[in-house]
Amino acid sequence: MPLTSEPLRKLGFLTIGLFDEADPRRGHESTLEIIELGEKLGFDSAWMRHRHLQYGIASPVAVLAAATQRTSRIELGTAVIPLGWENPLRLAEDLATVDILSGGRLNPGVSVGPPMHYDQVKHALYPDTADIEDFSYDRVRRLLDFVRGEPATDFSGVEGFEVFSDRVQPHAHGLGRRMWYGGASLRSAQWAGENGMNFLTSSVVKAEESEDFAEIQLSHIRTFRAHHPDGDRARVSQGLVVIPTDTASPEQRVKYEEYARKRTPRTATPQGPARMMFAPDLVGTSAEIAERLYSHAAFREIDEVAFALPFTFDHDDYVQILTDIATNLGSALGWQAAT
Repeated sequence: MPLTSEPLRKLGFLTIGLFDEADPRRGHESTLEIIELGEKLGFDSAWMRHRHLQYGIASPVAVLAAATQRTSRIELGTAVIPLGWENPLRLAEDLATVDILSGGRLNPGVSVGPPMHYDQVKHALYPDTADIEDFSYDRVRRLLDFVRGEPATDFSGVEGFEVFSDRVQPHAHGLGRRMWYGGASLRSAQWAGENGMNFLTSSVVKAEESEDFAEIQLSHIRTFRAHHPDGDRARVSQGLVVIPTDTASPEQRVKYEEYARKRTPRTATPQGPARMMFAPDLVGTSAEIAERLYSHAAFREIDEVAFALPFTFDHDDYVQILTDIATNLGSALGWQAAT
């Protein structure tokens, strides 16, 4: 097996937190149990997706607040919060609060752009301001300023028996350095670097200069670091779908292979007007997946990953996949479990 120059330093996983409409608590509990398992297995981080008006967790910040009370070490992240649904000032307060509860373990990932299906939701989301809402990078910059302690108002001091601050409270020291941008384009990669964020690159990118997924992702990573004050030391986390089968049952292997087979056609060519490229799901033994990762040009540039769990599997499947990632795939990539 070919070797990289650097071992994998941080190993994380990403979950969408699906639930049954008739029993949403069970799905949320399953997500929290998976995060607890991740800590026991030595993972460095657990990340949650964000889903609105779907049967996936709509408020990962609230769920991660619960996770802070069930874990003590593992870092907790969002990948990503779409800021088109959020008020940056209120979100900054929530993020700071959860970071304080976690003891400084929160890693918020965000993105911008109009909310999905905006024409169908804008009147519920922004009944009075839908046509003038700003979904540009300025929305991220506002959030960054509030998280980093910039003034939110020109008023502070004592009024009666109440004391007011001119910046978001609580202020979470260090949270500003743990803010991530989830980007799929060269423009996003450059902006994230120029604004001193960390960079999340996933299994979806825009085919702007190539139709080779690994080449596109590599160009994003290098563009980000070229514009970041920390240069080659700037943090990048790669998120691909990996499904190791080392300890899977025969039935699970069939399920996993069929899942990947159905999703493979979308990886062949750019999809839709935005020309989105999808990475193939990696299914196989840990040794086979490690070999494919080592041949991936973008993977060779990073030392952090947040492998994405498939959307629609059962709790027991996630337990098997996470256990194989931690005990087999991680070691094949040179990673050492946290203790």
